[in-house]
Amino acid sequence: MDNRKQLLNRNKAIATGLMLGAALLFVVARVQKGHGAWEWVAAFAEAAMVGALADWFAVVALFRHPLGVPIPHTAIIKNKKDTIAGNLADFIRDKFLASDTVIARMRAYNPAEHLAEYLMSRDNAAGLATGLVKIFADSLDFLEDERVQQLLRTVLNNRLDSFDMSTSVGTALDALRKGNRHQIVLNDLLQRCAGWLSGEDVQAKLAKAIEEMAAKEYPLLMAFLPNKEQFARGAGEKIVTRINAYIQEVNADPSHEVRYRFDAIITEFVARLKSDPALREKVEVLKCDLVHNQIISDYARSLGGDLKSWLDIDLNQPRSQVQEKIAAAVAGLGALLANNQEVKDSLNEHLETLVHHYGDTLRMAISRHISGTMQQWHSDDYVTEIELSIGSDLQFIRMNGTLVGGLIGLLLHAVSLLLEQ
Repeated sequence: MDNRKQLLNRNKAIATGLMLGAALLFVVARVQKGHGAWEWVAAFAEAAMVGALADWFAVVALFRHPLGVPIPHTAIIKNKKDTIAGNLADFIRDKFLASDTVIARMRAYNPAEHLAEYLMSRDNAAGLATGLVKIFADSLDFLEDERVQQLLRTVLNNRLDSFDMSTSVGTALDALRKGNRHQIVLNDLLQRCAGWLSGEDVQAKLAKAIEEMAAKEYPLLMAFLPNKEQFARGAGEKIVTRINAYIQEVNADPSHEVRYRFDAIITEFVARLKSDPALREKVEVLKCDLVHNQIISDYARSLGGDLKSWLDIDLNQPRSQVQEKIAAAVAGLGALLANNQEVKDSLNEHLETLVHHYGDTLRMAISRHISGTMQQWHSDDYVTEIELSIGSDLQFIRMNGTLVGGLIGLLLHAVSLLLEQ
C-alpha cells in the first residue's frame, strides 16, 4: 500500500478516536450528574466533541459530501476542479514563470559559470559526448530507412524544383558586393595565385612547358641554344616574377583598372542572373541536371552508408576516436567559458534575451498544459490524489480541534463560574 495511504488512515483513526473518546467522556460525565470534578470533565468533553465534529465536517467537506448528504458548499475540491486547475496554472504562470522572476533567478544562479564547471569535468564531457554520438548514430539509422529517404527525396526535389537558383545566386553576389567585399575575395584569389606560382614544382612545370613550346615553335633557335634547360628555367622565373609583381601592384592599388573590370564583370553577371532569360535558363538546366543526376544521388547515399559503417566500427572500439574528440571539444568549450568572463557575460545576456523574447509564449503554453491536464483528470482520481497529498496533515486539524475545543470548554466553564459569584 502507498505510504501516504497508510499515514492518512492512521491519522484518520487517531482523530476519529479522539472524537469518540470525547463523546464517551461526555456521556460518562453526564451520567455522573456533573457534580464536583465531573462538572469540569463534562465542560471539557462537550466542547471537545463539538470542536471535533466541526473540524471533521470541515475536513470532509473539502473532499466529499459529509455522510453523502449534498449540503451546499461541500465536496469543494471535486466541484471546483476546473477553477482550481485554472487558478493553479495562473499562479505558476504569474509567480513562478514571470520573466522578471526567471531572469532574477538566472542572474543569481549564473548559468554560464555553472555550465563551464559542468563541461570542464571529464566525466561530464565524456557522458555528453557519448550521448551526442548515440543521437547521431540513431539519426543515421532513421535516415537510412527507405521510407524516410523516399520522403526526403520527394520533399527535397519539390523544394529544389521550385527554387529560383538564378535570383538567389544573384542576390548573394549582390550582397557580396556591398562594402567592396568582393574585392577582398579578389585579393585572396590573387594572393593564392601568387603563392601557387611561387612553388618550385609549378615553376619546374612552367619551365618544362616553355622548353617544349619553344622546341615546337622555334626549333632552329633552340638548336643553337647551349643550355636549353637553364634558358627555360630562367624564362619561367621571369614570367612568375612579372606575374607576381603585377599581382602585388593590383593588391596595393584600390583603384587599379583590374578592380574596375572585376567589379564591372560581377555587376553585369548579377544583372544577367536576374533578368537575362537565356542565362537563367542555362542555370535552371544545370540545377535540374544536378538535382536529378542518379550518379550524384547514389554517391550521396553511399557517403551516408560509409559514414554510418565507419561510425559503427569506431563506437565499438575500446577508445572511440569520435567520442574522445567530442569530449575534448566539450571540455575545451568549458575551459574557454571558465577563463573568459566576457564570453560568460555574453552567454548570460543572450539567455536573458531569450527569456524576454520567448518567456511569455512558453509560460502561457505551460499554463495551458497544466490547466488542461488537470481538467482532464477523473474527478474521483483527482480528489483522491489531493487527499493523499494533504489529507494526513488535515487530520491534525481534527486532533487539534478536539483538544483546543476541550480547553476552550474549560475556560468558558471557569468564566461562567466567576460570573455566577
